[in-house]
Amino acid sequence: MALENKLGITDSAELAKKEEEISKTKAIELYESSIIEKSEIGKFSSLAKIHKFLFDEIYDFAGKTRTVNMAKGNFRFASVIYLEAALKNIDNMPQSTYDEIIEKYVEMNIAHPFREGNGRSTRIWLDLILKKELKLVVDWSKVDKEDYFLAMERSPVKDVEIKILLKNALTDQIDNRDIYMKGIDASYYYEGYHTYKSKDL
Repeated sequence: MALENKLGITDSAELAKKEEEISKTKAIELYESSIIEKSEIGKFSSLAKIHKFLFDEIYDFAGKTRTVNMAKGNFRFASVIYLEAALKNIDNMPQSTYDEIIEKYVEMNIAHPFREGNGRSTRIWLDLILKKELKLVVDWSKVDKEDYFLAMERSPVKDVEIKILLKNALTDQIDNRDIYMKGIDASYYYEGYHTYKSKDL
């Protein structure tokens, strides 16, 4: 079953294809605009703007925090009743060093604020923080997908792996659109790795 969407698509595979197509087009528009750079980089408000921009043509919940509990296997993302507090805590986390930025990224993944589209939105959010604070971004083409998935899965317990993995892929080519778009590839995204449960958690 496909998520309820504005396009009236009921087949999940068809929706995933259309979602990737639209979100990539919107990601290019986002890159070429200054919409997000006027926001507070590193705050949830800027992530919500990114998510709304990418997915507003597809989902009514674009830019809005989820109202259902979600899990991957035995790992449960932040409960809805604690989500607001978790996001406020993330807002207050420091982001002046590489380690601090990745720790913030890991916490946002645990919060998993949206019903769908967390991966793409949060990667853009991460790169904007790195760009602002360190004048660096991740060249996602240098990050092995399987290594990334496994490191992200383990990051709530131990974040050393994801820190090393992403650090080795940092580049100072912060204005290279091709590098930016590598991170928008939906097949690369952690969200494609999730199996969700939204009831009775």
